[in-house]
Amino acid sequence: MKFVAFERAKQGTGASRRLRNTGKTPGIVYGGSGEPQLIELDHNALWHALKKEAFHSTILDMELGGNTGKVLLRDVQVHPFKPMVLHIDFQRVDAKTRLHMKVPLHYVKAEESQAIKFDNCVVNPVMSEVDISCFPADLPEFIEVDLSGMKKGMSLHLNDITLPKGVTAVTRGKPNPVVVTVVIVGGEEAVEPGAEAAPGAVPAAAAAPAAEPKAGAKGEGKGEGKAAEKAPAKAPAKKK
Repeated sequence: MKFVAFERAKQGTGASRRLRNTGKTPGIVYGGSGEPQLIELDHNALWHALKKEAFHSTILDMELGGNTGKVLLRDVQVHPFKPMVLHIDFQRVDAKTRLHMKVPLHYVKAEESQAIKFDNCVVNPVMSEVDISCFPADLPEFIEVDLSGMKKGMSLHLNDITLPKGVTAVTRGKPNPVVVTVVIVGGEEAVEPGAEAAPGAVPAAAAAPAAEPKAGAKGEGKGEGKAAEKAPAKAPAKKK
């Protein structure tokens, strides 16, 4: 993707506020062999570019002062409730320096898996992106994950994914984290293979006590029935 930036002469809170009021977004470019440089971008064009996945995960062509250079998006500051980009950072790309980036994962062919077609399961993605290290020429826009082989009870780990050539996954904590799991739907409980019901076990429906009949509409409730049983019969009236 290509975008246009302009040199920015002034810096500071007041200068940035005035810049935003004119429909511009302040930013900075750093890294590589050059010095950090202040820039400004058209806010509306930037706002729409940020909605595209490629703007976040690919090498961008930045036109600045008549020259075009390779950069990566590194940081974006957005207003907490207004649709406004407050500041943006880019890093220059050196072809001989390895990059450390987060790349989105695209899951495909899940509907073709046995887990969904026959086992009444749902494929549940645990990770939406992965940290990678590679040279700029090998940086992928995204990594595709084929889920057609998923079955009931399976889970897919990071080591099970085929990464593009020249790309290495960067993990922190667990060396082989879970990427995708298979979840049973419809309220079924997973049972381990070989597990059997305990001797003498009774189904929940059979073990539940029978419900007592509901009270009638004319005072035939349980409490009123007991009161009627305990109350003595009324003696007949004496004749005068």
